[in-house]
Amino acid sequence: MIRTKYEVAPQPFMKIILFIGLVLISVFCIAGGEPESLEQKAAAIHRSVLTIDSHTDTPLRLMQKGFDVSVRHDARKEYSKLDFPRMKEGGLDAVFFAAFVSQGPRNPENYERIRLRTLMLLDTIDAAVSRNLHLAEIAVSPDDAIRLKKQDKRAVFIGVENGYTIGKDLSLISTYYLRGNRYITLCHTKNNDICDSSNDTTEHNGLSSFGYEVVREMNHVGVMIDVSHISDKALKDVLSVSTAPVIASHSCARALCDNPRNLTDELLKAVAKNGGVVQMCILSDYVKTPDPNPSRDSARAAVRKKFRDFEGLNDTEMKAARKEWNAINDQFPQKLATVSDVVDHIDHIVAVAGINHVGIGTDFDGGGGVDGCFDVSEMGNITLELVRRGYSKGEIRKIWGGNLMRVMNKTDLVARKYKQSCQCN
Repeated sequence: MIRTKYEVAPQPFMKIILFIGLVLISVFCIAGGEPESLEQKAAAIHRSVLTIDSHTDTPLRLMQKGFDVSVRHDARKEYSKLDFPRMKEGGLDAVFFAAFVSQGPRNPENYERIRLRTLMLLDTIDAAVSRNLHLAEIAVSPDDAIRLKKQDKRAVFIGVENGYTIGKDLSLISTYYLRGNRYITLCHTKNNDICDSSNDTTEHNGLSSFGYEVVREMNHVGVMIDVSHISDKALKDVLSVSTAPVIASHSCARALCDNPRNLTDELLKAVAKNGGVVQMCILSDYVKTPDPNPSRDSARAAVRKKFRDFEGLNDTEMKAARKEWNAINDQFPQKLATVSDVVDHIDHIVAVAGINHVGIGTDFDGGGGVDGCFDVSEMGNITLELVRRGYSKGEIRKIWGGNLMRVMNKTDLVARKYKQSCQCN
């Protein structure tokens, strides 16, 4: 072929450039012609990682006549924050249902009453899941959660909130474990026989002598020790004796919100040194100090007094208390903390304790919910904010469940080693 002076034979380098250009054009065309957005990136990460919420009070809903966890509910109208359809919408793979028992008198009669109450709660959880095996299953290990995610089912773990439920009977730790329970929150808003609460006066100056036995037995059985709600001194005592990492299933950073329920920087570092994890709570009052509202505060105080600070209530009383509390919230709507405020706490915990020691425990159906993540259907917004702030997929995987599952596996390993060493069955 004879070329004119106006024709130039393509050079090898130019051929390469042309080829790369065609490849890039093809990629953009396949992807819809636009590069991946921040929202698309966050959604893809949220779908791919195992997402776990370490604390919800949904079993209290399950106890209500007519509540169906397989049906989608309206959080604004019905106040319910979690059900299986909304878990799927929000991309939440696994959840800990807390079998919560309120504090009551510490005597043999009430210990028996509360033992039966706890067993009833566990039965209720089992029944609700068994009716919906096409949607969810009970999980007792990280492997269960991974398997169920692959099957597009929700994993339901069980925790017990308030060590009051074991009374003074250490054998109940094993009893509840065999029923699927995998953590015990040592106390709630009042002191019990195990330890002092962060919201009560000093009684034991931390752990009681019985409390030390409880911690050791939980280590031996393989039950995670939940330090949310306990006093600062009690937490330090737990760390001094536990041979397994601990969890705070729903706690925030006190440096950002000065509430006794939250953990100081000193305690965050101590939990990290122990190998444990602090599961960031999204109950607004623990995320950001609420704006003053004397009328609302007075009305809330009256309801608390009327219903004995929500301690020792039967189902009828609890239903009435919840109705009056919700009416106050409707009358005096609170300016909620935001998803950005939530991630501020995650940033702080990461800075103080490290990326391996933070997770998420919403406290949904127990007061949890912020602007942008008001119920479980909006969980992806937390991932979006994490991506906005530059967290990698690997880091987000740790926050959303990796860290908690590591602690769960380590707790099981400690128990198995103990059983081998003493040749227990």
